[in-house]
Amino acid sequence: MLNQLLSPLKIGQTTLANRVVMAPLTRSRAGQPGDVPNALNTEYYTQRASAGLIVTEATQISRQGQGYALTPGIYTDAQEAGWKQVVQAVHAQDGHIALQLWHVGRISHSLLQENGAAPVAPSALVAKGAQCFVIQPDGTPANVPTETPRALATEELPGIVEQYRQAAVRGKQAGFDFLELHAANGYLLHQFLSTNSNQRLDGYGGSLENRARLTLEALDALIGEVGAAQVGVRLSPHFAGHDMADAEAEASALYLARAFSERGIAYLHIAEPDWAGGPELSDAFRAQLRMAFNGALIFCGNYTAADAQALIAQGIADAVAFGRPFIANADLVERFRQGAELNTPDRTTFYGGGAHGYTDYPTLALQPA
Repeated sequence: MLNQLLSPLKIGQTTLANRVVMAPLTRSRAGQPGDVPNALNTEYYTQRASAGLIVTEATQISRQGQGYALTPGIYTDAQEAGWKQVVQAVHAQDGHIALQLWHVGRISHSLLQENGAAPVAPSALVAKGAQCFVIQPDGTPANVPTETPRALATEELPGIVEQYRQAAVRGKQAGFDFLELHAANGYLLHQFLSTNSNQRLDGYGGSLENRARLTLEALDALIGEVGAAQVGVRLSPHFAGHDMADAEAEASALYLARAFSERGIAYLHIAEPDWAGGPELSDAFRAQLRMAFNGALIFCGNYTAADAQALIAQGIADAVAFGRPFIANADLVERFRQGAELNTPDRTTFYGGGAHGYTDYPTLALQPA
């Protein structure tokens, strides 16, 4: 029985129809030129509007924040207008949608940066083994190793916070129900949080509190624009991809969870080690997170419907996010409700391309009343 997974949930001031969250999924299909959400993207999200909450694919807050070609932005008028069409279509289906705000930091390449600039990071340390997706000078796409970044100067950090603030303004104008601060998966804010990628000697490095400072400043900028009840954060304790190795991962997550509680944000979204490896989260740590955070707690980590129901029934999670199942099953909530078999996602169509493998997966036939 999936009674709790399929039951309503109030997050912030918004009541979701169910606790099945669509996780952020990079699909590399933004309209060109300009990385603008288009009609195909609108169709994709609208198909999945029965999710309690859709979290959009990670969306760069600036050209500097981009690490993959063909991903959407939220820093131009055209991008904002494109996202507004997506939001209106999802709302027309009584869905709810959060915009995930993204700065990749060092997971980038000069081919993606304005005027061929170097990527930026807390420290000038290359992410060993990491790759990004670029369009090469001859027009062909390629996965290439990330480049050695330039360390951000202390006086540049208010400008980074301002990029988040401006993205929040545009997200609000586009009509999103929530803004999700992406502080996970080895990207810029996570790079500041982690002990191995942050070797700074200023007020943003060294102690756990200093390393968490930029994340909280960016969060406060979002709260200042839309209010705490419309903001969530994604963290990924023990994430091991992109050359991340945080010696204080759990302490950092708990410190931030308490800081988020003080601010009264709507939700905390925990990405568990999965595709990128890393130790599994312990039940004890999940319980500590539950104690530390007083908003809605969402876990994402290759869960089945039954696993998700169990986690909610235990009182650990308020909702559970699903990624790859939503790629192949736009009607995932209804399939869960009926106990129906799930389509298998086609990995060859995950990134780039058109409608095939994006909006053309079969859905269940309508059931008679």
